[in-house]
Amino acid sequence: MNLLPYKNEKDKKLNKQIYALAIPNILTNLSVPLLSSVDTAVVGHLKEVYYLGAIAIGSMIFNFIYWGFGFLRMGTTGLTAQSFGEKNEYETSAIAMRALTLAIAGGLLLIALAIPIHDIAFKLIHASEDVVKYASSYYYIRIYAAPATLAIYVFHGWFLGMQNAKYPMVLLISVNILNIILDLLFVFQFGMKSDGVALGTVLAQYFGLGLALFLFLKKYPEYLKRMKFKMLTDVERLKNFFKVHSDIFLRTLALIFTLSFFTAESAVYGDNILAANTILMQLWVILSYAIDGFAFAGESLVGKYKGKQDTATLRRVVFYLFYWGFVFAAIFTFAYTFFGNEILSLFTNNKTVIALGLSYLYWTSFTPVLNSVSFIWDGIYIGATATSTMRNTMLIATLVFYLPVYYLLKPALGNNALWLALVMFMVARAVSLTLYANRDIFTVKKN
Repeated sequence: MNLLPYKNEKDKKLNKQIYALAIPNILTNLSVPLLSSVDTAVVGHLKEVYYLGAIAIGSMIFNFIYWGFGFLRMGTTGLTAQSFGEKNEYETSAIAMRALTLAIAGGLLLIALAIPIHDIAFKLIHASEDVVKYASSYYYIRIYAAPATLAIYVFHGWFLGMQNAKYPMVLLISVNILNIILDLLFVFQFGMKSDGVALGTVLAQYFGLGLALFLFLKKYPEYLKRMKFKMLTDVERLKNFFKVHSDIFLRTLALIFTLSFFTAESAVYGDNILAANTILMQLWVILSYAIDGFAFAGESLVGKYKGKQDTATLRRVVFYLFYWGFVFAAIFTFAYTFFGNEILSLFTNNKTVIALGLSYLYWTSFTPVLNSVSFIWDGIYIGATATSTMRNTMLIATLVFYLPVYYLLKPALGNNALWLALVMFMVARAVSLTLYANRDIFTVKKN
């Protein structure tokens, strides 16, 4: 597929690099919302609507936890890609070792703190008694996947930084297909409910960790040989490592707060609105994972050319990333606009929930191109490790735009105010990241 006349052979080769990274990433990423969509569809076809609410609340808590640790993937990709561009194999090995150590320690800590995390989370959630009951069951099972989940983040990010998008594709698609099979088995064959969905996730994640180790040892055994304990005590490298990761952590925490606040406020309007908003948010998530194929390609390529200090090629990479991102976003707008009823019916057969979803569908239909701007800039900024700007613009979008818009308009617009606030949040992110790009992305800093 060639919708764009290339200016020269160099541009053609550059686009081939983007395709080689983006296409596997798109397939990989779409398997993630496919899993959450299947989770939603499986319990959405059970008799009681509160199972759908339980999955929404339980997933929201783990989104907050695991997306908060998303720096393990994103930071690892950016740092690894720059080391790859510099041809610094020692530091490439060190990044993997530091990140894996942090991931395992973080996963074990989450299990140790399972009870207080649960108690705090459910004090902040206003949902029906049945939703809370089944969401708690889901939570206490799924928490045991934490070490495997966080370690997979590291392997995913490290492979991408090495310009290898095929291994993450094999890894995540395998995990998600197994997870879907286990969901269907536990719920429809063994008669389990939301707890069956949680158990399927735990088993699939540990399978994924074993597969990631196998892939790493298959192609990169020499990097394991270079790993030494002293890599964990290099103070200057550790400072940069933790700065990048802490910036991304705070940025991601703000994002997860925004999305979790959206789910929590949806619950205030009742189980049916919660269910409808949950399904529509799945459509936002599906879009984000598709466009993130280009964002992930951006992480790899921007990091590589930033490491090489090749600004001219870097600018062309950014141009083509946005071009292809907008093409894909337009396809989603078409699908959501003309096939909304059919898409919603895939998630639930509850007529009330479908009707509510259709009444708010326009918030999902017109936003794909707008949302893709932020998604692609995220990948570019991560590749450039310009993480402080990502952090600051995310905080501004959340505190200055999202929350004020919602609380000011809530009395008059209700659930529509919640959706409008989310749109304004995305606008603020897109504009602010664009304004800072010349300074943070395209300027080569002299040592």
